[in-house]
Amino acid sequence: YLYPMSKPASSTFAASFDLDPELLKAAGIAVRDSMKIQPGERVLLVTNPPREVMTISAALFDAVLEAGGAPTIVVQGIKAQMDYAEDSVIAAFKAKPDVVMSISAEKLGKDREAIAKPYLHGGASYDHLFHYLLRGERSIRAFWSPSVTTAMFRKTVPIDYALLQDRCRRIAAILDASVSVRVTNPNGTDLRIGLRGRKAKSDDGDFSRPGTGGNLPAGEVFVSPALGAAEGLIVYDGSIADQVGDIIIREPIRCRVEGGFVVDLAGGEEAAALRRTLDAAAESARRLGAEGKLPPDKAEAYAKNARSIGELGIGLNPRAAVIGNMLEDEKAFKTCHFAIGSNYDEDAPALIHLDGLVSRPTIVAYGPQGEETFIERDGELLI
Repeated sequence: YLYPMSKPASSTFAASFDLDPELLKAAGIAVRDSMKIQPGERVLLVTNPPREVMTISAALFDAVLEAGGAPTIVVQGIKAQMDYAEDSVIAAFKAKPDVVMSISAEKLGKDREAIAKPYLHGGASYDHLFHYLLRGERSIRAFWSPSVTTAMFRKTVPIDYALLQDRCRRIAAILDASVSVRVTNPNGTDLRIGLRGRKAKSDDGDFSRPGTGGNLPAGEVFVSPALGAAEGLIVYDGSIADQVGDIIIREPIRCRVEGGFVVDLAGGEEAAALRRTLDAAAESARRLGAEGKLPPDKAEAYAKNARSIGELGIGLNPRAAVIGNMLEDEKAFKTCHFAIGSNYDEDAPALIHLDGLVSRPTIVAYGPQGEETFIERDGELLI
């Protein structure tokens, strides 16, 4: 369904949802302070039918109108980790809006066309039109909020963005100057990742320039490890994503990492669920190859990267907590997260990107001469 702007700004789409003032305030902050919507800008909102995300979308629609923008809402069915976006959603991206806001009950959905024939730009390959417009062509700016709830949006969007941006800037500068990082924690995590040739990215809430984007709620610095440069042990002990949603971990998941890939998994029910998800992602990639929807070599790369370590992220949102919803969990203080699957440098594509939390991390960055910089010690931020 398409809901274009067809009424003057004095009309309120959100009125029919009986929105509370705190949600309207958060939507206004997202539009004015984070996206900095300008009069006349075309804003595409992609959402799903459930009332939670439709309610947030309605509040954002009205906030865009109030800012003088031209909003359009596209509503598609709920998409899980390995589902495809509807053709109408991809067509809406092809119209090249100025701003995209994805407010989904689960995921945006994959781009069937681009997986089969990726977009190329500046030597990089993009298997989703959204990623190509944002990171390649840099013609749009965006935020995306998978599995967001109204309570989360109200609580975690109204924060001190100047403070967040300062923290993100300082941590990103340390990572950019480092050749490796070691992460340990009391439950046994001990992983070293290489960073040569990588640049950190900041989800700091400032998505006001073309080519910028991130989550709302915002609040993390993240980096993709150099290919093949992750060694050691991850003990996931907070929460983790799998193909059917996010779960609080009761029995820690122990992942042995060699050459940048998870080579062994141990634990209880949560570890078994993670193993099933990784296997399903690899099998789905190989099936796409067998069906001729991916070249055989690319299908095998997607399958292999289902176990790749694709990200280290550091949570920095002071109002976030670990609640079993990764959108908020990964922003919580005193946590870091490692993703298994695709990375953000577009050189290790996979059908999944599964974030998992490590609590009370000690994070040490190492410079070219071996010099140490502590970013966190036992979860306490030192920067």
